[in-house]
Amino acid sequence: MSDPTQSESSDSSSMRVVIGADHRGLGAGEIVLNTLTRLGHQARIISACEDGQADGKCDYPEQAYIVGQEINAGNADRGVLICGTGIGMSIAANKIKGLRAALVHDELTAQLSRSHNDANVLCLSADLLGERLIDKIVEAWMDAEFEGGRHARRVKKITAIENEIDPRTIT
Repeated sequence: MSDPTQSESSDSSSMRVVIGADHRGLGAGEIVLNTLTRLGHQARIISACEDGQADGKCDYPEQAYIVGQEINAGNADRGVLICGTGIGMSIAANKIKGLRAALVHDELTAQLSRSHNDANVLCLSADLLGERLIDKIVEAWMDAEFEGGRHARRVKKITAIENEIDPRTIT
């Protein structure tokens, strides 16, 4: 697990990004994969409903868990999670220690989730976002760098909460 106060370099270096999608997010997952590859990153979709139920559906918490495990094991630098609304993925991912998952709907919130919150997981809605917007969101998110400063203090407080420490004790 990486230090949440340290920014990942998103300049010309290639990042390893793992993508998880439930049955509703598979098509959008392919869009994200293509965008990341075009941008020069190493991207892969993992366990995308491979072991889904007999009805062809799979549950988003499983995909969030797998992506979280990949990031925490050091096999990926960042993750992208996609379900119908993105809400379920965001909730599930934020239960995993070390993840800061942000549900975004536009380029600005994508950029701010990185620059202010050092989000290491991007959550997207397959049902509410079109291909062009997904492409722009992923580009903005991958290009943005964590600003540190006052934002680093706040990320430390988020980590404190995650570790069941009162964030008011963090300066």
